[in-house]
Amino acid sequence: QVQLVESGGGSVQAGGSLRLSCEPSGYTYSRRCMAWFRQAPGKEREGVAAIYRGAGGTDYSDSVKGRFTISQDNAKNTVYLEMNSLKPEDTAMYYCAASSSPYYCSGLDASGYNVWGQGTRVTVSS
Repeated sequence: QVQLVESGGGSVQAGGSLRLSCEPSGYTYSRRCMAWFRQAPGKEREGVAAIYRGAGGTDYSDSVKGRFTISQDNAKNTVYLEMNSLKPEDTAMYYCAASSSPYYCSGLDASGYNVWGQGTRVTVSS
């Protein structure tokens, strides 16, 4: 059973940067893609960024495009989310997820993911 462990969250001032890591325990290469989602208090979960295994193609939400970068280290089987120019509205719990299918990736649609981490909190102050 694959488990995902996120790390790297914290508190920063607006304009600052953080790097989140998602380290799976177990084999994830059969998963078509990995992604980061976030959920702020009182708001719905939002897809932030997704990366396709193999070719490494990416998807980003409009709210983070140009500021966040998702990447993967295949040797370490780890996925990262580099977050720059952080804004107070980026404050949320960030979750790593692995897609349920080895063939299909739903991108930023959470319905296509069936393995989730416990989350890491990001707080951005103005």
